[in-house]
Amino acid sequence: MKVVDCEGLVKKYGRSKALNDLSFQISENKITGLIGRNGAGKTTLLKIMAGFLKQTSGGIKIFNEQPYNSLFASANSILVDDQMAFPTALNLGEVLDAAGRFYANWDDGLAKKLFDYFSFQNSQRHSELSKGMKSTFNMIVGLASRCPLTMFDEPTTGMDASVRKDFYRALLKDYIANPRTIIISSHHLEEMEDLLEDILLLNDGQKILHLPVSDLKEYAIGVKGNPKGLIEWLDDKEVLYKKEIGTSMIYAVIENIYSEKIKKDANKFGFELSPVSSNDICIYLTGKEKGGIDDVFK
Repeated sequence: MKVVDCEGLVKKYGRSKALNDLSFQISENKITGLIGRNGAGKTTLLKIMAGFLKQTSGGIKIFNEQPYNSLFASANSILVDDQMAFPTALNLGEVLDAAGRFYANWDDGLAKKLFDYFSFQNSQRHSELSKGMKSTFNMIVGLASRCPLTMFDEPTTGMDASVRKDFYRALLKDYIANPRTIIISSHHLEEMEDLLEDILLLNDGQKILHLPVSDLKEYAIGVKGNPKGLIEWLDDKEVLYKKEIGTSMIYAVIENIYSEKIKKDANKFGFELSPVSSNDICIYLTGKEKGGIDDVFK
């Protein structure tokens, strides 16, 4: 079943397009990473999916319904981000009680165990928490809601390293026990890559790629060799990144389309091949230039 069906989605703020002709689908019971640099359109997309914003044009359906002003979509989805606001009149314990009455799949046992594990007190108020503690409490609400569509937008903002690890561990364990569609937005792929099944990569409001994580890992390959031979060999290749290493070596990242031919050429010409991390691939695909920061100083 399609949980998210997006076709030609456009969102404008004045003359600027935050989303530009965006089309994709997300099926049920998958963890998808929504990846992109700051300003790529990730938050705008999630807010439209959550029904907080209305698109300028194009179509989007959540559970086969338009999310904007849809009670059904609202009851079956949750967006967890650092802007979550709770009534100031309620303390944290009362917020959890209220959430339990709203979300049909709410797991009160899980909420209370996580609440105690992270040393929260019922009498505390959300507005008085530190940034990291707010993110941790928001995460508890997101996980315990057990919404069929659960969206996290940069969920680990302010968390220290140990809490981030606990969050990812808790998310994975609860997802295995209770599968649902989870979307995690981040520009830090390396921290959560092992959780994800799919990657949706955005840049300037457009889809760069949408594919399984296993395919992303094989998407590109690093090649290092003598400039004289390598530059000529790269002429008909899709080069994602290139840099000089001293005066006698060049390193390039290319699309790994013809992997067997690349291996044969590497043996023939004496090139050195190396894997490229998924995070680096995303960085290179969304870079403004084929080079790097060093090009600024040329």
